[in-house]
Amino acid sequence: MTPAADQAERFVGRNYIGPALIVMLTVFYAILGQANTAMQEDGTFYWLVIVMYLLLAVLFFFRRPYLAVGKDYVQTRKWTGDKRLQASDIRSIRVQPGYVVIEHKKGNWVFSRVMNRYPTDEMAARLTTFAQQHKIEMKQL
Repeated sequence: MTPAADQAERFVGRNYIGPALIVMLTVFYAILGQANTAMQEDGTFYWLVIVMYLLLAVLFFFRRPYLAVGKDYVQTRKWTGDKRLQASDIRSIRVQPGYVVIEHKKGNWVFSRVMNRYPTDEMAARLTTFAQQHKIEMKQL
């Protein structure tokens, strides 16, 4: 159980493009490896690499991207791990059809319906109330 103050509303997407790209590169590597006679001499490492790449694609598929909106912070998962922004670090929030952009001091966080299947309409509604609570500039395009 978590205290009510620590609960955050979480919007989860799905990553299809990254895993699909890894699978395509693995198939390409497998085709090229079958054509190379040097690879056929010791196939153990060759097949281990193929299996590891496929496991990486499965990992990226099941490791779903998210945006969590808490009481005074937003949090998401990036390549290097979970990242959290306090409300005071956010410059503005920009909403347009299919996209939500959180602008902060070190860059932008972009959440896309096309790339990661985020529910951008629900995210925009929750981020609008978050912006009003913390007096953050909200841009609707």
